[in-house]
Amino acid sequence: MTDRHAEAALLSYPLEAPEFGAGIEVASGVLWLRFPLPMALDHVNLYAFDEGDSWTLVDAGMRWPKGLEAWDALVEGPLQGKPISRLICTHHHPDHVGLAGRLQRAGAELLMTRVAWLTARMLVLDVEAEYPAETVAFYKRAGMAEKVLEKRLKERPFNFADMVDPMPLGYTRLSEGDTISFGGREWDVRLGSGHASDHATFWSKADDLVITGDQVLPGISPNIGVYPTEPEADPVSDWIASCERLSAFATDDVLVLPGHKRPFHGLPLRLRQLIDNHHGVLGRLLAHLETPSSAGETFTPIFKREIKGGEYGLALVEAFAHCQHLYFTDQANRELNAAGAYVYSKI
Repeated sequence: MTDRHAEAALLSYPLEAPEFGAGIEVASGVLWLRFPLPMALDHVNLYAFDEGDSWTLVDAGMRWPKGLEAWDALVEGPLQGKPISRLICTHHHPDHVGLAGRLQRAGAELLMTRVAWLTARMLVLDVEAEYPAETVAFYKRAGMAEKVLEKRLKERPFNFADMVDPMPLGYTRLSEGDTISFGGREWDVRLGSGHASDHATFWSKADDLVITGDQVLPGISPNIGVYPTEPEADPVSDWIASCERLSAFATDDVLVLPGHKRPFHGLPLRLRQLIDNHHGVLGRLLAHLETPSSAGETFTPIFKREIKGGEYGLALVEAFAHCQHLYFTDQANRELNAAGAYVYSKI
């Protein structure tokens, strides 16, 4: 979700983005690398921490032809041919774990939260040639447009394994409250949720660095969606609660290293912007539900713009999540209509 309010010049961005295949030093022994993605959000940030004869890498990009080319360029360029001894993945999404299995097989230790690792490994093993009945029912309940659903069911489903390497058995678990060492620093591990369950963030004890992955992004709000794997979830509640909890640790002097966009200063403000943005969305949505609607009919009040093409899927799961939140917090009713869609109405 684009967060226009966040574009105000209240956050500061001290660094310009490196070119794909290049890297820049954001702090002593810390490289910011950008990895290309085949989507509108055309990059994911990786961070490499110098361990002397090797690197600790935070996040692993996505497996696709241009991504593999970019990875080779990074190894030969800013990574100086040194191996990756440890890989830390902030969460389970394909743009963050895509090359994890490859790096493990090359000798890297993988560190993730338990939920993130189990989810990633389950999804990479779950290969479908056609949409399962549960997924079709989910799309209908979310109010997917009939023409979109008809087209989608004629196509092969996206499989996690399409862009994520097979993941070997075994990892090292990260948990809330852990302290871990990498890059000559000690880091507190603090977990968030909503965008991804048990999303790990890392807060340096030695200097003013915070690695937020996709839990906190500048300029855009992380996608908060409901999915067929947990169709009765309320990720909006989880995400707002996470932002409120992390706000207690946020200070203005930290340099935030996010999963997308540029590193920035202004973490307390950004967390407040993100929380306020979603409360604003919920207020507009609740007013819209004076007219009963499915989630697929609420794009205008939620996003305030037309949703086209490849945006549709992420927009639908986010709209569904916000409708579900109003239902689970007793602000809206829901009932199934004859087409199998949940129709929400303001109480």
